Amino acid sequence: MTRVPRIPRRDSLTSLVEDADRRRPGETAPDTVPSGFPSVDRALGGGFRRRDLVVLGGDVGAGKSAFALAVALRAATRGYPVAYVSGEMDEDRLLERALAIEGRAHVDDLRAAALDDTTRAAVGAAALRLRELPLTVYPMVARDFDAALADVWDGTPALLVIDYIQLLPAPALRQTQDEDTAATVRALKAVALEHKVACVALAQLPRLDPHRADPRPNLEDFGVLGAVKQHADVILGLYREEMYRPGGGVEGATDLLIAKNRNGPTGLVDLYFHQEWMRFEDMLDPEGQ
Repeated sequence: MTRVPRIPRRDSLTSLVEDADRRRPGETAPDTVPSGFPSVDRALGGGFRRRDLVVLGGDVGAGKSAFALAVALRAATRGYPVAYVSGEMDEDRLLERALAIEGRAHVDDLRAAALDDTTRAAVGAAALRLRELPLTVYPMVARDFDAALADVWDGTPALLVIDYIQLLPAPALRQTQDEDTAATVRALKAVALEHKVACVALAQLPRLDPHRADPRPNLEDFGVLGAVKQHADVILGLYREEMYRPGGGVEGATDLLIAKNRNGPTGLVDLYFHQEWMRFEDMLDPEGQ
């Protein structure tokens, strides 16, 4: 990786003070990319900061990819260039999901061309909006870490989404899968610092026991020799109670747990998941979306 030029301390301090003087109270800092979910952004001091590594974990089927795509779409809608690196879906499949999210349409209906007139109009309008967004999708097809991200730097993304860490090639092969993944986490943090980008990386939870008394994700569930717990600036856990207690009247209710926040408080944010549309919404501030 290239060496990052060192900025004299006095210049950095002066710049920070001048920036604070220029901004209106409550205005998002220039080094911050909003998630587009008002409650999430309030909890994180405006959103995701450039140079930070944000790791999002959750059980299989919790909606990690759907939430990450929603964040990418909302950030791009606000004019922030987004690079989405996917190891699970190609561009067509990802954009199909984006149309379902934005058009409030069932993915299966989109595939079968079985949309009613109202939904068809909503999907058409969503397609026009998506066409203009600064969102670029990259397949995760390279065999080594640097090559997997090489095309991303042809542009200047403000937000980099990785779906997901365990599919990204390790910088160098180690003895075990855990060591490989731990090295990948450290490399992603270095990428965020070097390219001054907010990096949101999804992660499987190898130590999550869905049968324990409280299956909400915690820091230990990320495993990989503690690398996520140590190197990530923000750690988020996605928890949908209906996955563990079906029929309990909690359909759609989702907790976004802020398990670690290097520059602020931890806690949780209430979201709602429309499973038929693969769409998350902010429970406390739906009008802010």
